[in-house]
Amino acid sequence: MGNCSSLPSSSTTTDHHNTPSNGGIKVLPPTATPPPRSQHHHHSSASGSTAVGRVLGRPREDVRNTYIFGRELGRGQFGVTYLVTHKETKQHFACKSIASRKLINRDDIEDVRREVQIMHHLTGHRNIVELKGAYEDQHSVNLIMELCEGGELFDRIIAKGHYSERAAADLCRQIVTVVHNCHTMGVIHRDLKPENFLFLSTHEDSPLKATDFGLSVFFKPGDVFKDLVGSAYYVAPEVLRRRYGAEVDIWSAGVILYILLSGVPPFWGDTEQVIFDSILRGHIDFSSDPWPSISSSAKDLVKQMLRADPKERLSAIEVLNHPWMREDGASDKPLDIAVLTRMKQFRAMNKLKKVALKVIAENLSEEEIMGLKEMFKSMDTDNNGTITFEELKAGLPKLGTKLSESEVRQLMEAADVDGNGTIDYIEFITATMHMNRMEREDHLYKAFEYFDKDKSGYITMEELEQALMKYNMGDTKTIKEIIAEVDTDHDGRINYEEFVAMMRKGNPELAPTRRRK
Repeated sequence: MGNCSSLPSSSTTTDHHNTPSNGGIKVLPPTATPPPRSQHHHHSSASGSTAVGRVLGRPREDVRNTYIFGRELGRGQFGVTYLVTHKETKQHFACKSIASRKLINRDDIEDVRREVQIMHHLTGHRNIVELKGAYEDQHSVNLIMELCEGGELFDRIIAKGHYSERAAADLCRQIVTVVHNCHTMGVIHRDLKPENFLFLSTHEDSPLKATDFGLSVFFKPGDVFKDLVGSAYYVAPEVLRRRYGAEVDIWSAGVILYILLSGVPPFWGDTEQVIFDSILRGHIDFSSDPWPSISSSAKDLVKQMLRADPKERLSAIEVLNHPWMREDGASDKPLDIAVLTRMKQFRAMNKLKKVALKVIAENLSEEEIMGLKEMFKSMDTDNNGTITFEELKAGLPKLGTKLSESEVRQLMEAADVDGNGTIDYIEFITATMHMNRMEREDHLYKAFEYFDKDKSGYITMEELEQALMKYNMGDTKTIKEIIAEVDTDHDGRINYEEFVAMMRKGNPELAPTRRRK
C-alpha cells in the first residue's frame, strides 16, 4: 500500500520555523491533499471559465491577495517556506510554497493532496502544527500554517545548556502524544525526526509541534506498507525490509529518545548503507558513557521502543503509561554535559553541510544542466527519449563514471521515479544533478569560495557567521561548534582540505536515492 515511496536522501532544511524538511528517505514532493469539506466542488469562476487547480481540484486563488510574503524561512526539495503576514489582521504565519512544475507525475500530485488532507484531519491538536488554509494558483500550491518561532528541538536543548532525564521525559511525552494522536486518527507519520519538531514560541513552557506531514499516509488496522520512506538514522528495520505498519513511528520516537538521553543516535555510520546495516543488526549500545549513569527505567523504555520485532514494541499509549514517563517518574538531576556536546556535534555537522549544499545548488547554471542534457542524449542510443538499465550501464563508463553493477541498479531505481523501468529526461537530470553536483571538485571549490569571502584560503569564524546568518542558522554557539568539528588541525579556521573532507564524509543526508516499488 501507499504509493509515496522514496528513499533516504534528505536535504532537510534546518531553520527555526516550519520548514519543508523533505525527510531523509524522501525525495518525493511534499505529499499533500485537498482539504475535506466543501472544497471538492468544482466551481466555475465568475468569467464562466473553470479555473480549477490541477493539484487541489478546486478554484484557483492567489494567496498574495490575502498574505504579504516576507523572508524565506527554509527550503526543501519541493517547497520553500516563507514568513507571511495576513494583510488585514497583520498576523504572522508560515507558508510552504510547492512549485507546481516540480509535481511531475500523478503520484507527486497525490502526495501533495494527501499532505493537505492529513493536516486538515489532524489540525487542532496541541502538538501538531495547524494548517490555516491551502491555496493553489497557476504556479504553486501554498499551505498557510501557524508559525513556530521557538526553534528546533535540539537547538532549544542545547541553548538551555542544562538538561535532565525529566526534561527528556517531558519532550518524549509530547512526541509520543503526537504519535498516539496520529494513530488514533488513522495516520502514520513515517518521518519522525528532531528536525520535524519545532517549538511554537520561545517561552519556557511552549508546546512542541510536529510539522512535516509530507510522508504521512492514512491507514487501517492490518494495512501493510512497502515504500522505503523516512530518514536514515530514524528508520525502523521493518521499513528496510519493506513490510510495515504504524509501529514504525514508535521506533523513530525511540531513536529520538535515545539521542535525547545520550547525544548520539543508536545506529550510526558514515554512509546510509552502514546505518541501515547497523539498524538491521539491531545492537544497541547501553554500556558506553553516559548510559551507566542513566536510570534503568529510562533504559527499559528505550529498549521497549526499539524492539526489532514490531509486535513486541510498545504502543503509543503503553509508552505514555510507562513509569519513567509519568510525572516525576524521571530524575531531575542534570545529565552529563558531554551529552550536550555530542548533540551539538551531531547537529552542527549537518548544518554547515546543508548551507554548503544549498550554495552548490543555487550556483548550478544553465550551462551545467546542458551538459547533463547531452549526457542523456548520448546514452539514449535508440533516441526514444528514455534510458533503459542496459543503456545506462553501457553509457556510464564512457563518461568516466566507475560504478559497480549494483550501484548502477541503485541509480536506476533512484532515478526511475514513476517505476516504469526506464528513466526519462527529467528523471535523469534530477538524479544525476545530485550525484554530479556533490562530487565534482569545482562545485566543492565554488562552495568553499562562497564562504571564503576574502579569498584567504580559509573560512574564518566571521565568514562562517555571515554565510549562516543568511540562512537563519547563525548563532555564535553553532559557529563555534562547526569550527570545532570540522577544523581537524585546530587552527581555529577551516581550510579547503578540511572543507572537502567534511563534505565527502559519508553524510547519510546526501544519498540521492529514492526508490519506488
